[in-house]
Amino acid sequence: MRIVISGYYGSKNGGDEAMLAAMLEVLREEVSDLQVTVISLNPEYTRLRHKVDAVPMPDIFSIIKKIRAADLLISGGGSLLQNVTSGRSLYYYLAIIFFALILRCPVMLYAQGIGPIRGALAHKLMNLIVNRVDLITVRDRGSLEELARLKITRPKIFCTADPVLAIKPVPLEIGEEILSHHALKKSDGKFIGVAIRHWMDWGRFQTEIAAALDKIIEETGAKIIFIPMKFPEDIRSAVMTAELMKEKCLVFEEEFSTQEILSLVGCMDLLIGVRLHALIFAGVMNVPLLGISYDPKIERFLDSIGEKPLGNMSDVTAQEIFDATLKKLSEDKEFHDDTLLKELNALARQNAKLAVELVKSKS
Repeated sequence: MRIVISGYYGSKNGGDEAMLAAMLEVLREEVSDLQVTVISLNPEYTRLRHKVDAVPMPDIFSIIKKIRAADLLISGGGSLLQNVTSGRSLYYYLAIIFFALILRCPVMLYAQGIGPIRGALAHKLMNLIVNRVDLITVRDRGSLEELARLKITRPKIFCTADPVLAIKPVPLEIGEEILSHHALKKSDGKFIGVAIRHWMDWGRFQTEIAAALDKIIEETGAKIIFIPMKFPEDIRSAVMTAELMKEKCLVFEEEFSTQEILSLVGCMDLLIGVRLHALIFAGVMNVPLLGISYDPKIERFLDSIGEKPLGNMSDVTAQEIFDATLKKLSEDKEFHDDTLLKELNALARQNAKLAVELVKSKS
């Protein structure tokens, strides 16, 4: 079975690379003779990291050649079809889908987070192109609502879950080994992981979270560990925040694999996250979490596991972060709604099963 995967891969974003790793893991479990080509920002990086074929995102002729020979185009996962974080990327991903439709290659939107879509042209193109794909799975109910708003009703549509929720937990020894290189071990006390990103209202948020983390260290003696999800951007954000703090903390400055990040998150007693997939990693590794929103996808994920965001980057305060952290640390370490996470794991795996069924139905 030959599959082409279109997404934001090769950018050294830990969340996107984890999505691709998780998709490949479950697809390979379903199909023994799987041949995958990934459209990537950095094909060499993608080939080495994921053991797949890869073509450059700007090379439209190579992409068309691969789609022509494929049994399925997968668009996803992630928030590809939106125009809030980028005005141009929406049209690129729609163009790839359009090429596949012209070439009569089956198309599946795979566990996507749809929207927000703003503007009349974007709305019209979404309706025109996405209504002609063969199958859509979305990762949350908010995306279902966005599809309904856009009047996308023709394809079969399923609400499943983010691909990363299908990934298997990894041994803590991997993270413990990394921590030991920084002279840290679990007997040193509580570990609080922090996964932040640069965004609008960054200056205000940076000041608030730095103050909150200082107060947490003073009150609890916990070790604060910044875990970068996107390399190297998140490292710069963490360093800038650490420089505002009075207390000592650890900023990882290495690029980690998906397994390494998962294991590091698993070693934490709490994960404070702005990055969606850092929060999902905490769920996978059964670690308590506090989510701070910058995008509807954060609220949508937290709602799916029975949680609410602590606030938005634009309005959350140091005191709110401090109070919520103390409350979480006083509770049992086990993640509270394991049943919901098991259901989401099964739904995330359903994405691959539906992809395989689609190909079989077309052959």
